[in-house]
Amino acid sequence: MIGHIGELDRLHPDMVRWRRHLHRHPELSFQERETADFIAGRLAEWGIPVRRGFAGHAVLGVLEGVRPGPAVALRADIDALPIQDEKTCDYASRVPGVMHACGHDAHTAQLLALAKWFASRRGELAGTLLFLFQHAEETAPGGAEEVLASGVLDGASAIFGVHLWTPFETGHVYGAEGPVMAAADEFSITVRGMGGHGGVPHEARDPIAAAAHIVTALQTVVSRSVDPLRPAVVTVGMIEGGSTFNIIPDICRLKGTVRSFSEEDRRGMERRIRDIATLTAKAHGTEADVVYHWGYPPLVNHEREIRRFRRVAAQLFGEERVHRMNPLMVGEDFSRYLERMPGAFLFVGAGNRDAGIVHPHHHAKFDIDERAMAMAAKLLAGLALDALQGG
Repeated sequence: MIGHIGELDRLHPDMVRWRRHLHRHPELSFQERETADFIAGRLAEWGIPVRRGFAGHAVLGVLEGVRPGPAVALRADIDALPIQDEKTCDYASRVPGVMHACGHDAHTAQLLALAKWFASRRGELAGTLLFLFQHAEETAPGGAEEVLASGVLDGASAIFGVHLWTPFETGHVYGAEGPVMAAADEFSITVRGMGGHGGVPHEARDPIAAAAHIVTALQTVVSRSVDPLRPAVVTVGMIEGGSTFNIIPDICRLKGTVRSFSEEDRRGMERRIRDIATLTAKAHGTEADVVYHWGYPPLVNHEREIRRFRRVAAQLFGEERVHRMNPLMVGEDFSRYLERMPGAFLFVGAGNRDAGIVHPHHHAKFDIDERAMAMAAKLLAGLALDALQGG
């Protein structure tokens, strides 16, 4: 079958049509009802048994071949983001304040095309393909945990996913073994002081001054507490306190994100953030409450599956289009699958400077070069077939 993967090009118009429909009708995490109905309807049309209700709005298509063999899972995420679409194209979002700004509409469309193609060749298939359309990737705790807890992937020998990525030019594919996406944790710090008049600060305990020193001190978490050869990030993205220019408030709040690639660094940075916040606040006569939330773990690709990726991708596209990537500081709950089973998460270039497709993910004008969907579908098809054959 691998010699027939080029047939997926014939389904590219379908991918574009499905992707644009989903782009017009995005749904937020844990609210993907109509998206799930659309997916289930297409799978049913092609005679693929559908499972629903096992985890949020996730949909699973189960395609059993005519001969026995392993089970391989292919995953696409289906949720959108709370962003107002600023594009002027005819497929711009029709839902105020919600848009597909990360490519999940395209991920869904390319996996649907793959399901349709495999269904047409079921008579040549040995083993089982699990087409997983996962809800709620964008919002922790994410949908992957619920999917795994349901048991629908029990027995799968491998899982693969692809992310279209506009920072990479269309026509190229990327992957690497080991950690390739960061753990994404978050913290909030509430500094409590005693309000007062801005003209007599000695009679107050200023939480804003304490918060400012906390922000400064947090800049040393990575530079002085993490091995400089291991990437890590601590960013304070929000500070909020006070209501006017001449009043010292009672409270000031901070929120931030922490990114890392190892369990050791995650625990060490949490400990340092808690110590810095509480002790710095105390030094300023205030108190700090720290709430720390562990998000998605680091995404760690399995070495054997990355070797498979390089071999299959080179066969499909040529070695000159297959690249090793550097780790990214963004998070992905596909990481949870890779904690439980072999697999890999790959990237397919979807940017096109000549066409003006240059906006980053999560941008209000985000778009993709839709040609990338066919390449991603071919890559997933090749990986699935190779894994089913025990390669």
